[in-house]
Amino acid sequence: MLIRDARLADGVAIQKLLMEYVSTGIVLSRSLVEIYQAIREFKVAVENNQVVGICSLHIWWEDLAEVRSLVVKPGRERQGIGTDLVTATLEEARTMGLKRIFALTYKPDFFVRLGFSVVDKSELPQKVWGDCVKCPKFPQCDETAVSLLLPGSKP
Repeated sequence: MLIRDARLADGVAIQKLLMEYVSTGIVLSRSLVEIYQAIREFKVAVENNQVVGICSLHIWWEDLAEVRSLVVKPGRERQGIGTDLVTATLEEARTMGLKRIFALTYKPDFFVRLGFSVVDKSELPQKVWGDCVKCPKFPQCDETAVSLLLPGSKP
């Protein structure tokens, strides 16, 4: 399996994989236009020339970014694909000089195993007022916020 930056040719596969989870409420729907506009944010896990996992690093501020759109092809869960994608995403964040990474998730234990800590959503006003207000679950969000201070960063 290969983890790499997404390419424009991956756009349809990324959307298809996201759509497999939209009906369950795990991720929000993203149009193909939105995916192409954000293609540089995505990492993909590729096996046998097929996208089997995706993860996005969305920058909110000079020192703050979000891990989002993390999904793995159904039936491929618990094989390390998600961990590999988040690890590659965090490495990119370090290279960029980001200091804090967060995620909103239904699987906080997964992120805690990767060094994240559970935090209150009120610590993430950029996210809440940038994205969450567009969500049908706002303001009764049932996701858990997690955050990671990258090594060498100060709170």
